[in-house]
Amino acid sequence: METEKISIPRYRGSKLNKLKKIDIFPKVEDPYKVTSSVGGTFSLVSFLLMGWLIYSEITYYLNSKFVFKFSPDVQLEEKLKINIDLTVAMPCQNVGADILDSTNQNTFKFGQLEEEDTWFELSHDQRIHFENKKHFNSYLREEYHAIKDLLWRSSFSTQFGDLPARSDIPNKPYDACRIYGNLILNKVAGNFHITAGKSISLPRGHIHISAFISDRDYNFTHRINRFSFGDPSPGIVHPLEGDELILTNGMTVVNYFIEYSVKELTRPINHDKGSHGMPGIFFKYDMSALRVTISQERDNFGMFLAKLCSVVGGVFVCSGILNSIVQCIISFVTCNWKSKEVNGMTVEQNNHKYQNLVTTVPPM
Repeated sequence: METEKISIPRYRGSKLNKLKKIDIFPKVEDPYKVTSSVGGTFSLVSFLLMGWLIYSEITYYLNSKFVFKFSPDVQLEEKLKINIDLTVAMPCQNVGADILDSTNQNTFKFGQLEEEDTWFELSHDQRIHFENKKHFNSYLREEYHAIKDLLWRSSFSTQFGDLPARSDIPNKPYDACRIYGNLILNKVAGNFHITAGKSISLPRGHIHISAFISDRDYNFTHRINRFSFGDPSPGIVHPLEGDELILTNGMTVVNYFIEYSVKELTRPINHDKGSHGMPGIFFKYDMSALRVTISQERDNFGMFLAKLCSVVGGVFVCSGILNSIVQCIISFVTCNWKSKEVNGMTVEQNNHKYQNLVTTVPPM
């Protein structure tokens, strides 16, 4: 006769309960936990503060920083690119743009700039774009100590691009000339200038033919949208970009001296008073013997995690200390108040008991 085997499951509840009680970090029992409105307030403020600090750390980690390294410039044979985009309040047929350096090379070897007839007055969208660039660059000149934090921010890179296209066409003749393009320069001192009349190259330089232009037609009011050296980089604002100069006297020479900084000098031409010269716009530059290497760096991920942990731990520790101090102050104040109340009740009760005792004692 075959016997049927019946398997009875074992009860392991006690073992599971014992396993649950095993904990490296002992927990506080519920009877010993005290909740209060002060502690809840500190917890809420701590979580909000931690969220804001974590967001700030993430933003700082994503925004890479720039490191500047200075070294002697020994590559003197290199060429340097200059980027130009400016507008002069004179027709293109009356102005000429050239560059001349200390080597006295032919000006046409540096490249050719484009000329485009346009209107000096900007449209509404163009004026807003240019004014934003102008005000920001003016702030950088005043707050030069903040240049490291503001000049290289990529969030401003879209603000300093090319002017937007003109949406409306003025019903008047062209009154200005836009001169733009790139030139390749020698790394020596020189000057880029815009004067009246077209230029003619000579063996030892060049001359500008302006005999057929009246002095009344001179107007070197100008607007600089771009004037920089080297390859364009996003987020970099050069000192002359966003500069606009309105002149009331056409016979004026404007000098921009560019080296490690920019200095502007305006002088009216008056031969009767001994102020001689050629009216025009002159950008006189000189090369520095130092090379500045700008590299973009970012903290490693381990450092980023360490900062996040320190932020969370620091907020927890500080909030716990402040909570303990506030709780101690509240406990001290409430204990004193309760002790005074108890003492007052005790005196009244003693007086009442004494009176009852006197009335209940029988006469002798």
